[in-house]
Amino acid sequence: MYSKKVLRHFLHPKHMGRIKNPDGVGQAGNIICGDTMELYLKIKMDKKKKKEVIKDLKFQTIGCAAAISSSDVACELLKGKTLEQALKLKPEDIIKKLGGLPEVKVHCSLLGVEALKSAIKNYLERK
Repeated sequence: MYSKKVLRHFLHPKHMGRIKNPDGVGQAGNIICGDTMELYLKIKMDKKKKKEVIKDLKFQTIGCAAAISSSDVACELLKGKTLEQALKLKPEDIIKKLGGLPEVKVHCSLLGVEALKSAIKNYLERK
């Protein structure tokens, strides 16, 4: 049912947790299945790129294996990206990195994308 990558990220997520004093916090959820995600961002100015980049990010997800592994992979894909690059993340990017998801679990890949948009919006409002 799940790929080895999904199971690895579910059983050993590298980005699960919270960040003390985050620069931005975002939430996302799915009312149908009940999965929820909270995403914490630390942003810094990259002097070479002359743009703000995601220095660190952590997540807290309550949900199934697909939701947790999708959240972890989203963080993996986003770390070090500029805000502009990060906002280009698509659910398909997460699914590809996981080696696929069962059709009934594809919606789980939306959590990371929606929580990211919410966290960046929160960051920009705080500035």
